[in-house]
Amino acid sequence: MASMALCSSSPTFSFFPNSSTLPNTNKLSSFSLSCAPNSPPAAEDDAPKKKRLSKQSSWESKDSQGQDYLYRLGKEADNMNIAVGARSGVIDDLFAGNFLGRDSDIVFDYRQKVTKSFEYLQGDYYIAPLFMDKVVCHITKNYLAHILKTKVPLILGIWGGKGQGKSFQTELIFQAMGVEPVIMSAGELESERAGEPGKLIRERYRAASQVVQNQGKMSCLMINDIDAGLGRFGNTQMTVNNQIVVGTLMNLADNPTRVSVGQDWRESDISNRVPIIVTGNDFSKIYAPLIRDGRMEKFYWQPNLEDIVNIVHRMYEKDGISKDEVINIVKTFPNQALDFYGALRSRTYDRSISKWVEDIGGVENLGNTLLKRKKLEKLPVFTPPKQTIEALLESGYSLIKEQKLIMETKLSKEYMKNMDD
Repeated sequence: MASMALCSSSPTFSFFPNSSTLPNTNKLSSFSLSCAPNSPPAAEDDAPKKKRLSKQSSWESKDSQGQDYLYRLGKEADNMNIAVGARSGVIDDLFAGNFLGRDSDIVFDYRQKVTKSFEYLQGDYYIAPLFMDKVVCHITKNYLAHILKTKVPLILGIWGGKGQGKSFQTELIFQAMGVEPVIMSAGELESERAGEPGKLIRERYRAASQVVQNQGKMSCLMINDIDAGLGRFGNTQMTVNNQIVVGTLMNLADNPTRVSVGQDWRESDISNRVPIIVTGNDFSKIYAPLIRDGRMEKFYWQPNLEDIVNIVHRMYEKDGISKDEVINIVKTFPNQALDFYGALRSRTYDRSISKWVEDIGGVENLGNTLLKRKKLEKLPVFTPPKQTIEALLESGYSLIKEQKLIMETKLSKEYMKNMDD
């Protein structure tokens, strides 16, 4: 069996106290890379003494416990810093600089791509005209806010029932408009450290602003399912981070061009105004001053029958399902969210997948086939099922049965709880 090679690389950084000892700046700093096959560890007496790269290198210095700097840095659970080479407050200001009020590596933030592109959206999709009109109008108004003689809300709140395609329709509009957004989720609105989510929102907002300034592209900040992170449900506890996030969004809505991430204020530090779009299911659970009309424009999204038929038809079009058959499916299962009709198509694959598992030797060989095959070995051919109106209706009745079971269980639990009270 061929032995695996271990590769290690380590950059060398040196600081020279005297200008006379500075290296020639015309030469590029070296980067060493060594590869060696696995071998049994040598005895301590026989092991060669490790040669230091430099007597002045801080990367090889030991702490009070005899561990090197990098080992201790990686061991710290709370450490989130990956730019340790030139941090303000860690090394002398002579090297970090204090004019910008930030790290000396001023392009570090731009190298981290936080924006989202939509190359994966391949195909022909339907965008509801009413939905597109609202989103396009909100984005346009915010980019023209400096010439409009009216108050323009910074935030657009899109809310409605679950699974109605709010986020997906918005992404389709971004793709059509050429917008490169910064997208956050409700899971980023809480942290074990106070103030982190609020700072993250400000950093993401400034990142979207820098897309406009540096790339000449339209951008925006989008937060999905904001009510899941900020909403008050039952006996949930309001945390400090909830309050800071609400206060941050309110401050952005009131001062969209003055955004601080901890640096000293300068008169020239003006951010480009970029719109904020949030989605959710129930905005009544959110702090009321945040969703008032001056700060947030609300848009309730409930697709009508025409929108549902067109969206579902584009979903099934490549399977050979006609529009009349789509109308039949939608009328057979009325009052369902859009994700229900997507689940119909997914459910029809179950039988074909079960047959594929049997063809490869059963569940006993499933792990070896999926994970332990050779590098150039291909998976056995999977034949997708042919979509028919009968198979889709069968899947629909199965999902309706599961919905009824869930509802009956929920009502039973509520009844038992009322009986106990």
